[in-house]
Amino acid sequence: MEKPRLIASDVDGTLVTPMEQVAPRTADVVARAVDDGVPVILVTGRPPRWIPPVAEATGLTGYAVCANGAVLYDISEDRVVDVPGRLDPVHLNDLAEALDHALPGCTLAAERIGTKAVDDDLRNFVIEADYHNPWQDGEGVEAHRAEVLGHPAVKLLVSHRKMTSDEMAVAARSVLGDSVHITFSTGGGLIEISSPGITKASGLADVAERLGVSAQETISFGDMPNDLPMLTWTGHGVAVANAHPTVLEAADEVTASNAEHGVAQVLERWF
Repeated sequence: MEKPRLIASDVDGTLVTPMEQVAPRTADVVARAVDDGVPVILVTGRPPRWIPPVAEATGLTGYAVCANGAVLYDISEDRVVDVPGRLDPVHLNDLAEALDHALPGCTLAAERIGTKAVDDDLRNFVIEADYHNPWQDGEGVEAHRAEVLGHPAVKLLVSHRKMTSDEMAVAARSVLGDSVHITFSTGGGLIEISSPGITKASGLADVAERLGVSAQETISFGDMPNDLPMLTWTGHGVAVANAHPTVLEAADEVTASNAEHGVAQVLERWF
């Protein structure tokens, strides 16, 4: 690939180390790329409120594609630019009913968004009592299911303590089909559900259009199935060595793991 005009990277498992830190080597090459006029876009399953630490460590101030493409966020302005897809309460309740049959014992959480990363008038993340977060971050306001499903959400998260994410995705797709987009960013018993057509690829395509850059001029990096649409949309999709098997198979290139600064190793070819 010739020098890219746009760089897109997943965050967890890809850009950051296993200790969830941005290595100096990675921060340095990101800065060199931006100084050379090449935008670097964070494209992540994270909500906007989880973006500032990564943005500060990398010096990034532009767009971030959040919630697997459901939210476009302006980092420097702390502003939600666009929300191309929401799940309304009727749809959320229908999904919950179907998931109870496909995944008995599952618990739910809803990711909501206002006009900025954290909205005082909106409970951004609402969880059922037994909801299991694989990241163990302790975040979330506990609520009854009616409250979890009672407001529009950009993402429905489904957890199960006795299943892997791969197993859950297969079971959920068997009852939901293509009525929603089902993916996951961890193997630890959690799937993420968005409106149909909402993916990291759709979010990145929006950014690329705003910046006047084509897919073929874009390079992307990822590690989990939620990165697959982005990796296959861009001209050059790179998987880190620690990636999920499906990602390793689909990528145009496999670089070193996130522990070995795989993203930096590729970008240092040009910057």
